[in-house]
Amino acid sequence: MRSLRMLAAALLLVPLAAGCGGEDEGGAAKVKFGYTADFAGAAALAAADKLGLWKKAGLEPELKVFTNGPLQIQALGAGDLDFGYIGPGATWLPASGKAKIIAVNMLGQADRIIASPKSGIKDVPGLRGKKIAVPEGTSGDMLLQLALQKAGMTAEDVTKVPMDPSTVVTAFSSGKVDAAAIWYPLIDTIRKRTPDLVELSKNADFYPAMSFPSSFVARNEAVKDDAATTTKVIKVLQQAGDWVNGHTAEAEATTAGFLKVPPAQLEGAAAVTKTFSTAELTKLSADGTVNGWFKGLSDIFVGMGKLPSSPDPAGYYTSDLFQSAAK
Repeated sequence: MRSLRMLAAALLLVPLAAGCGGEDEGGAAKVKFGYTADFAGAAALAAADKLGLWKKAGLEPELKVFTNGPLQIQALGAGDLDFGYIGPGATWLPASGKAKIIAVNMLGQADRIIASPKSGIKDVPGLRGKKIAVPEGTSGDMLLQLALQKAGMTAEDVTKVPMDPSTVVTAFSSGKVDAAAIWYPLIDTIRKRTPDLVELSKNADFYPAMSFPSSFVARNEAVKDDAATTTKVIKVLQQAGDWVNGHTAEAEATTAGFLKVPPAQLEGAAAVTKTFSTAELTKLSADGTVNGWFKGLSDIFVGMGKLPSSPDPAGYYTSDLFQSAAK
């Protein structure tokens, strides 16, 4: 009995853990946050680090880099992350209930469908019967779906060759494929080897009717069980996003420093994204525009076979939480 009483007393001395990962010795709530090593995926975190926003919010981030969004959704589900970043191509995962979108990051405008000058392809209809390198399930794949649809074609009219993004660069440059659905800055690398490549389609061809938002996501449990910490995280992202929106050139350099890459590697990255202020995103969330962006993506995912039907974004975008955090 004495040992049981001692154990009970010891347990009373253990501090209760915060819903998103406990607290450090200084009382800051720990949050595990994922990101990707590119401008869109890291700019807000770089800004938050530069401006000391985490400390001001009473948060202690544990940052972990990933190669893509789906891996972060998987880590969220396993409890290895509390928050993360996804590009538009992974939006089908929160749409299917795997996570919650807590904030829009930027609109991507970097995707292109490009053709080899040796292929003789001059427009999207010219892709019929041709080999197209495509990283499956990405925003490049989505752009291809839209472009083919606009031209009255389907994926069955072309030969899609699934491959990793880095492999697309090699395959296109070596002439193993006729075209590719890929994005900047990888196109910059391709252009060095094939300077006279032909651009057939781009995101902007479908804007504003169709938009490609990247987003910040959270574990379902983090939103449900610890809305207070989630709101603090959203506030950090809002303040960081405001700084990036107002200092895009400096944000490129700051993100390069954060990622420990040469500044030239991210130079011009902001030119192929559309950033927003918190005030703009709050208004666009309130009037349903943001939900429209996500609904448009979901409709594409249905056509790609990623979703059986297109769900209401109100079920996975925490618009009310974003708007209340902005007050």
